[in-house]
Amino acid sequence: MDLLEREAVLQDLAGHLKAAVSGPGRFALVRGEAGIGKTTVVHHLAQLADPGVRVLLGACDPLATPRPLGPLMDLAPRLGPAVRNALTGVAAGTCRPDEVFESLLADLSVCPSLLVVEDLHWADEATMDLLRYLARRLTSVPALVVATYRDDEIGRTHHVTALLGTLARYPWVYRHDLIPLSRPAVARLATGHSVDAEQLYHLSAGNPFIVTEILAAPAETIPATVREAVAGRLAGLSAAARTVVDVLAVLGHRVSPPLLAGVLPAPEEALEEAVACGIVRTVGQATEFRHELTRLAVLEAVPAAFRLRVHGQALAAMRSGPVAADDLALLADHSEAAGDPAAVLEYAPAAAAHAAATGAYREAAAQYARALRYADHLPSDQRTSLLEGHAQACLLSSRLDEGVDSRRTAARLRRTAGDRLREGENLSRLSYWLWPAGRTAESRQTALDAVRVLEELGPSRELSWAYLNLCQLACYEHEAVAVTAAHAEKAIALGERFGDAEVVVQARFHTAVARMLSAGHGPEGVEHRGWEDCEQAVSHAMAQDSPADAASLALVMCWFAALQRDVDRTTAAVSRAEAHCLDHDLLFHLLCTRVWGSWGLLNRGLWTQSADAAQKVLSHPNSPPVVRALAFTVLGLVRARQGKAQVWPLLDEAANLVDPDCLMATGLGWEARVEAAWLADDHERVRAEARRGLDALAGRSHPWLSGALACWIRRAGGTPPQVPAAEPHALELAGDWAGAAALWDTLGCPYDAALARLSGDAPALHQALAVFESLGARPAVARTRAVMRARGVRPIRRGPRAATRANPYGLTNRELDVLKLLNEDLSDAEIAARLYITPKTAGHHVGAVLNKLGVHTRHEAARKLHQSDRR
Repeated sequence: MDLLEREAVLQDLAGHLKAAVSGPGRFALVRGEAGIGKTTVVHHLAQLADPGVRVLLGACDPLATPRPLGPLMDLAPRLGPAVRNALTGVAAGTCRPDEVFESLLADLSVCPSLLVVEDLHWADEATMDLLRYLARRLTSVPALVVATYRDDEIGRTHHVTALLGTLARYPWVYRHDLIPLSRPAVARLATGHSVDAEQLYHLSAGNPFIVTEILAAPAETIPATVREAVAGRLAGLSAAARTVVDVLAVLGHRVSPPLLAGVLPAPEEALEEAVACGIVRTVGQATEFRHELTRLAVLEAVPAAFRLRVHGQALAAMRSGPVAADDLALLADHSEAAGDPAAVLEYAPAAAAHAAATGAYREAAAQYARALRYADHLPSDQRTSLLEGHAQACLLSSRLDEGVDSRRTAARLRRTAGDRLREGENLSRLSYWLWPAGRTAESRQTALDAVRVLEELGPSRELSWAYLNLCQLACYEHEAVAVTAAHAEKAIALGERFGDAEVVVQARFHTAVARMLSAGHGPEGVEHRGWEDCEQAVSHAMAQDSPADAASLALVMCWFAALQRDVDRTTAAVSRAEAHCLDHDLLFHLLCTRVWGSWGLLNRGLWTQSADAAQKVLSHPNSPPVVRALAFTVLGLVRARQGKAQVWPLLDEAANLVDPDCLMATGLGWEARVEAAWLADDHERVRAEARRGLDALAGRSHPWLSGALACWIRRAGGTPPQVPAAEPHALELAGDWAGAAALWDTLGCPYDAALARLSGDAPALHQALAVFESLGARPAVARTRAVMRARGVRPIRRGPRAATRANPYGLTNRELDVLKLLNEDLSDAEIAARLYITPKTAGHHVGAVLNKLGVHTRHEAARKLHQSDRR
């Protein structure tokens, strides 16, 4: 397992070892729950020990009758003859344990040592006495003693508790806690696996053992190793304690004393035994399992009849008094498990509404789905309302297929009931969510159907939202600004009439975005003021009580900043949107935000990080089709730029996930296919793919894509057509390669700047070659050298300089300078000042260093430097 979030403890232990071997000695206690990584940490510590340090690793065993001095018995071959003889005498009954203590202390005085005693909670009394003896005298020997134990199994009367009380008086005894992994660490471990990182964190509570076992067996609901580990911990419990554990598993996440007592009278003594076992714990007044997966493993073994009875008892106990809003979900759980459909329909809808109101959309979707399982005999209007609630919760939690199905069924039921207003509203909402599902043609037609139905009924608030939906689709599909504006005007007029400020704000926002994108200028172009206005709209929306609408606007800003290749704006927009989505549990918007973030990293030249981010999005089982298409495209483009195989299967997979118009509208798909063909030196395919893209753009306004496709045609030796082109593309098409390159540099896109310089003079070609080499863009390097040979540009370096070849990571001298400054924790601006370069150039160098080292952060890069120095 990777040593994630354990570096600080390991560093402290390494410091103790260094201090102890030069005297005086030290004692370190490493504590944490089962599976938290104690063994991993001490084994890493052993690997870090200097060759002159003797490493002694011993462990206690979970035996019914522990072996006297078991850890030392295992270590005997590595100890001196006096200790071995004393141990033999103890085993034969001819020697007292204290003679072993004295001989071991003398042995530790001979040479620097690291003595590890693992799993102290299983130790015998003689081992405990040994540690007491050593701890008191340790300052006289050059040794570090490390003892690990499970603090979740240490009760008030446990023998380790008494030992800890003795050790508390010594200042040379240090204590180190290993805590569960954080959400980001679990997500990092989940990268590359088709699992929901949030669900993985929920099941494991950050326990490294459980995380790795789930990842090793993703198809198993409960990995066999986890099931066996749980069974082993329960085996020693009394029948009463096991009953308490079974009841707690049935009752759910966190159980209050009144509820437990309502099901199991007088559980206190048995509960205390269960807590001492470490499988459950008390949190305030309540009791819960340490890990949800542990609870599920216990529940799996509980007989069905027992579960049914406990759920019924719990339901009766909870209904006997006032019902709090926070108890609705638990009541719905017990209602269904107790086989009481009427109670399900009483509590599940209420629980769903409460969850949605608090932003817990995944929980809301689950509760609506529970209610719908029993809703066949409800009146049509009630069942349709459940479907509408389910659809909205599913869509916000990125369960698009379920949400679209429920919304479609709701529209049909409203039409059957003659409720044309609600039918139109459902069609409009259905249209909005068909677009991220990649079904753009159906989305557009459904939007028109919604407007048709609602226009027949006259002006309404619902019609204003239907017009707004058309405005949004026109913006997303890059239709002419006039089309977007026309829909916006209708939405604004009705929004103002019915006092719906949100419609007005969003309509004006999308019109402004469409104008900015169609302008095609660089960062200081005429759209600058429009961007600031849109930023203010997002900030205003985030301050209102409508987190989903605010997330949608923030997401659009991420998208269009990436489309315009503006690195700084993309980074800022993604950071803000991601924080907002995490705060409000908006999974759909979060996944979309992260895929635009991967595109932003691609533009910055951080290809390793970009591919990792895209892979993380693909690993999430609920990533919507548009997001998956973009992620596959990013991965394919990174592979193409790095000269790796299996490019086209990724790009074709992206194309097959969504409608052709959707692939075009996102702004990356067509251009990626053209670039991949150019990098493969297939000029015929460049022109064919580019023409297909330009044909799809006919009648639309997307200068950032049409201009890019025209530039690729030009680079492939063809005659580019006259099309709308964003400023950097327009400059290149006009022959101003220097202006185009400078603008790309300003935007923060080193790769695009280097491409523009391929049309330049000898210094420009050398500059382009250096950038391509720093990025690891092997096909572009080969193309650049071919251009240089064709133009007679000399000299041509054959591969990297000798210094670069000598570096194990292929870093240039300048990149080595940057890496050393990263070790000083300097910012880009501070690095620039030290090296007399611009901050943006420093950022490019930092990106190249991270790419070549295959790391994600500056701190990881600094660690690579230290590892290289040690070699």
